[in-house]
Amino acid sequence: MTLEEGRRVRLAEDVGIGEAVTAASGVAVGFLSVGAGAEGTVERVDGELPESDEVREYRRLKALFEDYGHTMPTASRERLEAQLAALEPQWATHRERGKRVTVRVRLDNGLVLDGAHQDVLTLL
Repeated sequence: MTLEEGRRVRLAEDVGIGEAVTAASGVAVGFLSVGAGAEGTVERVDGELPESDEVREYRRLKALFEDYGHTMPTASRERLEAQLAALEPQWATHRERGKRVTVRVRLDNGLVLDGAHQDVLTLL
């Protein structure tokens, strides 16, 4: 999914906002959240979310294998191949999903979600 400024979106799940609301006495009395289904407009697309540790490790090991795999002892090369195979599902999911970003969304009810992960939004 590609989010762009001006696109209409809907929250796919409930989103908790901030910390617990406290009364003057200092006792927690509730928690503010925006319910799934709230709609709004993307005001700004921020930077990309960082890759997962597994994806970074896959990239590192793949580069190592491509650059030095042919010079490695057989046991080391096989161990590296096994590590790459174990990380392959996370890599495939990452490639399928594409780049993930955060956005600023002005909801129709007046609330603004800033830094919202695209994973909690669906395009309308």
